[in-house]
Amino acid sequence: MAKNRSELVAEVAEKAGTTNAAVNGVLDALFQVFEESVSAGEKITIPGWLAVERTDRAARTGRNPQTGETIEIPAGHGVKLTAGSKLKAAVSKK
Repeated sequence: MAKNRSELVAEVAEKAGTTNAAVNGVLDALFQVFEESVSAGEKITIPGWLAVERTDRAARTGRNPQTGETIEIPAGHGVKLTAGSKLKAAVSKK
């Protein structure tokens, strides 16, 4: 079972006693800060809940699965999400 963005916004707005539009604006701003910070190589930490950071991937040799031909895969970046202690504790309760 998964929640989509509109369900999340509605639930947070109800719990916070505010409007969906206000929560939507906060989420948009939060994700914009995440995007700008992580793309600049900064780590974002919300103590006890979540850590988000950019990771570097080295260049490597791969293989085309259709032809078996060797290809060079260039270096790149990824994103690493780490659950904090409060989030891990919440998951282990259930």
